[in-house]
Amino acid sequence: MIKAAIFDLDGTLLNRDESVKIFIDRQYDRLKELIGHIPKEKYVRRFIDLDNRGYVWKDKVYQQIVDEFGVTSITWEELLQDYISEFKNNCIPFPNLIRMLEELKNNNILLGMITNGYGQFQMDNIIALGIEKYFDIILVSEWEGIKKPNPRIFNNALEKLNISASEGVFIGDHPENDILAAKNVGLKGIWKKDLQWNNVNADYMVDDLGELPMIIVKLNE
Repeated sequence: MIKAAIFDLDGTLLNRDESVKIFIDRQYDRLKELIGHIPKEKYVRRFIDLDNRGYVWKDKVYQQIVDEFGVTSITWEELLQDYISEFKNNCIPFPNLIRMLEELKNNNILLGMITNGYGQFQMDNIIALGIEKYFDIILVSEWEGIKKPNPRIFNNALEKLNISASEGVFIGDHPENDILAAKNVGLKGIWKKDLQWNNVNADYMVDDLGELPMIIVKLNE
């Protein structure tokens, strides 16, 4: 019997790729007086490349940008601070996010989240998506002192939800940090399809978050 659905955040609930594109475009416009000697297209493209879909923290990204483009009118620390304070205003959800969460809640499914990243930054993004209230537990790696794919963070979530691994599913986009790691602790792994990867060894796959409640219904039949 599936009693809980546990989610990743970036690339699963938050459309991070789209959010980053909107953020960096707006950052350039906001700071144009200070970085306007760099063509906008170059600035945007370089940020996205260096960011590596969120796997490189932005201190490194901005240090590189300042160095490469010879930026002297603003420091990398100030660019980073702008990212920390403004990114939440550019958060784009995947389609059917709220509808899916409400459907699961109406079906008495417990909801959890495990996300790698900095605590307050990730919470700001979760609040910006308007989804904090749906979750029974939210674990952010910085605050937990461990991150995916470490099995301890998954086991911590199971303990807090008071369920066994066989009573939960984990939904994420990353083949190893999410799906393999979740399956290694005994959770069912549901892959939120991402075109970057294929041949992901998941128990189920969803293209759209709206498909998820039906999968859980089927698992419970």
